[in-house]
Amino acid sequence: MRKKPPSVNDLALSMQDSGIPHELLVKEARLAIAEGNWENIRERVEHLQRSFIQPVVNATGVLLHTNLGRASWGIPRSNFSSNIEFNLENGSRGSRQKGIGDLFAQLCGTESAMVVNNCSSAVLLVLSALASEQGVAISRGELVEIGGSFRVPEILELSGAYLVEVGTTNKTRLVDYQRAIDAHRDVAMALKVHQSNYKIVGFTEETAVEDLASLEIPLVVDIGSGLLDSNCPWLDSGPPSWLTGEPSAKQTLQNGADLVTFSCDKLLGGPQAGIIAGKSELIKRC
Repeated sequence: MRKKPPSVNDLALSMQDSGIPHELLVKEARLAIAEGNWENIRERVEHLQRSFIQPVVNATGVLLHTNLGRASWGIPRSNFSSNIEFNLENGSRGSRQKGIGDLFAQLCGTESAMVVNNCSSAVLLVLSALASEQGVAISRGELVEIGGSFRVPEILELSGAYLVEVGTTNKTRLVDYQRAIDAHRDVAMALKVHQSNYKIVGFTEETAVEDLASLEIPLVVDIGSGLLDSNCPWLDSGPPSWLTGEPSAKQTLQNGADLVTFSCDKLLGGPQAGIIAGKSELIKRC
């Protein structure tokens, strides 16, 4: 008689001595139970641990090793190298995107993620990879300029894509997108951009992500400086009222966006970085 599997939570709790966050242990527990091989949970968790960026000893004989972080940056608690581009499983060159990308994918509740220099880079990379020499449909009310002279039309031009303006400055409906797509046979994607530093009020209308997801082309949403998760699970009291209306990466993807881009330093603090999160097949093209 086949042994009954434990509950997902009990299996995850059995691995709490690993030091891995509970949400990641729950994910591994679910996968192990689904595969009918929950008894190897410790092996799975050890494999997960080795995928994280962590201190390592550089015993290769190569002083400035590309895959071990090159020159170590002396900080108070460690002068070790790191496995930033080194696969601890097989001792070969690894991907610097794998470990950190998986963590951001987990945070956003999606398939895949990657880290780039900043949010402008993220948008430029997505446009270049998915729409070079093709059209990108954007509402006229979202042709923004933010700090550092980031202008959406200029980023489009740099990427090799061309702008297909949709609707009007104050009102853009789903039918406007569909009309623009029908009129330009090579529209490769729709781009929705968060108006992070201004608002258009009064006689206005915009198309929700849920509706744009019905278009038969990839939907990319640049939330810029929104939130990771609109539920703010890291706050005991939940999201404060002044965050009402701010777009979030997790819910934007749940509502049907294929990719979302945002500024890591604005959402999490720390050094400047941009994140692309969403469908793995599209991120692989980037």
